[in-house]
Amino acid sequence: MSGWIAPGPLKKRGILGMNRRNIAYINRYNDRQFYPLVDNKLTTKLIAKEAGLAVPELISVVRTQHEVATIEDTLQGLNKFVVKPAQGSGGKGILVITDQQQEHYQKASGELISIAEVKRHLTNTLSGLHSLGGRTDVAFLETLVRVDPFLEQYSHEGVPDIRLIIFQGVPVMGMLRVATKASDGKANLHQGAIGVGLDIATGKAIRAVQHNDFVTHHPDTGADLATISIPGWHQLLHLAAKCYEVTELGYLGCDIVIDRTRGPLILELNARPGLSIQIANNTGLLPRLQQVESTRLKKMAIVDRVAYAVEHFHHVYH
Repeated sequence: MSGWIAPGPLKKRGILGMNRRNIAYINRYNDRQFYPLVDNKLTTKLIAKEAGLAVPELISVVRTQHEVATIEDTLQGLNKFVVKPAQGSGGKGILVITDQQQEHYQKASGELISIAEVKRHLTNTLSGLHSLGGRTDVAFLETLVRVDPFLEQYSHEGVPDIRLIIFQGVPVMGMLRVATKASDGKANLHQGAIGVGLDIATGKAIRAVQHNDFVTHHPDTGADLATISIPGWHQLLHLAAKCYEVTELGYLGCDIVIDRTRGPLILELNARPGLSIQIANNTGLLPRLQQVESTRLKKMAIVDRVAYAVEHFHHVYH
């Protein structure tokens, strides 16, 4: 069974479409002057850290071809790391290295690549191959998150992340994204990762989708996706809600990972979060957004905004 198609059921479920999202929410509530804070992942990392939010540790920034040529010096003693384009989108250009075997590095998929291939990836990143609009870019290396043991069983190699939609500072919908072999260890739905809708009140699984088809078990690990319950859920809600103050963006996607030693970390922020989260949650965003619009919640403290979300946006299980 796939996601919704007919306009009638879409409207009945309160599904937010792309055009309405762009006009009524992104354009209206996101001041363009703040876009650079989230469109550049390196900038996001730096402002989040400055605001006291925990993020994966920055190892190095690669801005020039000379720095690419000498990357061996930076990688000395590192056998786990992640390479990201600062202006990438949709998971493009992210290289996840989980181990080193003699002269080769192992990707999350198990594939081995040489240092020459790592350098080629960095060169392509600087040239803009992975960036929005093909603009010249910089690459940065950060520490590889060590997955929380509870969540490890639900993901193939890669690190699961939690996407929370924050509107006017209120968490309105959540989803866990878990990597599969098809997604090459990346938690990106377009590349084959699984999206698991999460009850905003409890962090428990609602249902799961892959390529918009409903699934019950992870195709690679066999784990029962219905048993998912995110540890420390309310801490994550508070962390994501705080990102509203940090970015001043009214409609925001906040991606969080849970490290086994450091706890929740801000991974990325997005001014144009996708809409497939609605399919995973089996409900539309529109009624929740309209409910927040009818209040003065953005004037409330973070703790009160989170309490409001927990009370009003809990999932009703049938």
